[in-house]
Amino acid sequence: MAKLYFHYATMNAGKSTLLLQASYNYQERGMHTLLLVAGHYKRDDRGYISSRIGLEADAELFADGDDLLALVSEHHAHRGLHCVFVDEAQFLSEAQVWQLARVADRLGIPVMAYGLRTDFQGKLFTGSQALLALADELREVRTICRCGRKATMVVRLGADRKVAREGEQVAIGKEAYVSLCRRHWEEEMGRVTAEDLVGFARG
Repeated sequence: MAKLYFHYATMNAGKSTLLLQASYNYQERGMHTLLLVAGHYKRDDRGYISSRIGLEADAELFADGDDLLALVSEHHAHRGLHCVFVDEAQFLSEAQVWQLARVADRLGIPVMAYGLRTDFQGKLFTGSQALLALADELREVRTICRCGRKATMVVRLGADRKVAREGEQVAIGKEAYVSLCRRHWEEEMGRVTAEDLVGFARG
């Protein structure tokens, strides 16, 4: 039975690397995959998925309002799909997560969604909230904080390398993101008194 999977993590945990590797494994066996990525990630109006270690593949862009069940159905009718991969799944709408669930339930095609669970303020993204509720299987992709503990949160650094504590949920550009454990995230966000704050200029 096909399932909807949600692989979640903080930034720089290797989600895109795992996605590209899994898609390659299907293709190596003569199977067809469809790669989808949020519209924020495009180059010359073409979507792409890239990893920090240099792997990259073309992907079809999705945007708010797109019917992903219809999109996948069209590709499936054309060439027969064996798996659908979604990168930056936190940017899905709740309706689109339901559409992906129907891809698994009604078309019988597994869907592997990869994305962040929370934003830099510790709040769930819309897509992640829906995936946590609807996915058949949840898989955490782990990375570590600077202290060695498991990183579960992320801070946003502006161009001045200072921690941002307010702002829009989505900011893709000169900003950088650092994954931290909950303790050090609270310190960097100024929610508690810092005991061993070691690295970012304070905003």
